Formats: sequence, structure tokens, C-alpha cells
Amino acid sequence: MANHKSAEKRNRQTEKKRENNKYAAKSTRNAVKTLRSTSEKSAAGELLPKVNSMLDKLAKKNIIHKKKASNLKSSLTKHVNSLS
Repeated sequence: MANHKSAEKRNRQTEKKRENNKYAAKSTRNAVKTLRSTSEKSAAGELLPKVNSMLDKLAKKNIIHKKKASNLKSSLTKHVNSLS
């Protein structure tokens, strides 16, 4: 338990950031799943830039590693290009 005012504030800030990061990561995972399950090339082509942007934002905030974001973007792009 925090004994100082500043430590209590830090706990509040950390909790808020943790919730926001969790929400952003879960939203991105859902978007990736949606893109992977899409079988139409046009719909997947529209969704790909949005998902890439979400992944870049997570990597920028260090929620996921930048190389993980890069690998996901690469595999999703391959998936979209393989659709007919």
C-alpha cells in the first residue's frame, strides 16, 4: 500500500495506463482476427491500412515489440495479397 501522496498518484496513473493499453491491445487483436478471417480481397484491402496503423501505434507506445508489429504487418499483407 502506498504511503505517500505521490505514490498514490503514481498508482492511479499506472492503473489508468494499464487499462488503456489493455483496451488498445485487445482491439488490435480483434482487428487482426477479423482481417485474417476476411475472404474478400476488396474488404481486406480496406481493412489492412487500419490494422497496420493500429499495430504501429502499439509498437510506438511499447505495448508490443516493434518487430512483432512488423512481422504481423508482413504476414497480414501476404494474406491480403494471396486473396483472389
